[in-house]
Amino acid sequence: MTSQSFLKILLERTPGVRGLRALYAKRRTWCAWPGSAEYWQRRYRGGGNSGSGSYGALAEFKAATINRYVRQHGIASVIEFGCGDGNQLRQAEYPSYIGLDVAREAIRLCNGQFAADRTKSFFLYDPECFVDHAQVFCAEAAMSLDVIFHLVEDRVFEQYMAHLFQCAKHFVIIYSSNRHRLTNSPHERHRNFSEYVEEHFAEWRLVERVENPFPLSKYPPPLGSLADFYFFERIAGQLPRLRSPA
Repeated sequence: MTSQSFLKILLERTPGVRGLRALYAKRRTWCAWPGSAEYWQRRYRGGGNSGSGSYGALAEFKAATINRYVRQHGIASVIEFGCGDGNQLRQAEYPSYIGLDVAREAIRLCNGQFAADRTKSFFLYDPECFVDHAQVFCAEAAMSLDVIFHLVEDRVFEQYMAHLFQCAKHFVIIYSSNRHRLTNSPHERHRNFSEYVEEHFAEWRLVERVENPFPLSKYPPPLGSLADFYFFERIAGQLPRLRSPA
């Protein structure tokens, strides 16, 4: 055995060295992070999809829950920030729908799937260029499904939340995790978004929470999820307020 081989084995067995190597590898991954928008563009362009939450039993649960809420409240129009590849939308029952996404490839996929559906429209969403004082992009309900915990940058998160609530006339529907939790994945950052809503959107109130029937504590991935539904309604008499995130 050479001295270099012996030194390598010794280092591998030294307490703390593996942890340092893992930390170094994670730091390299983060340094190579292209940003949320570019990450999803590359993912779709490479043949990836919107993730397990948009398929199978989770997709069915989400569709049934949203469709029920839309019927109960007579919601005629929905705008979604983060429409993804459109698979979740296949089960939707919305009279009128606008889908926005940061990934050009996602918009291309949705336009292809729903080309003959005149009730649906899709647009590329660039948060840095999204200024809608005239409320052109506005619907009775604004929706965010499995998006918030993918907004790892603070500025991107703040812009997204401002636009989501700004574009809703009466309802905001969010499906996401809702607690601070660190992960090893560079494209996931779990946040307690309901605290943020309470602090920054005083004209809105949380009126209903629907728990996901496949919690991660009982079901392993890809079925298990940390997300639940959160339904917000604008407080009576409160008018929309335009916000310009820092």
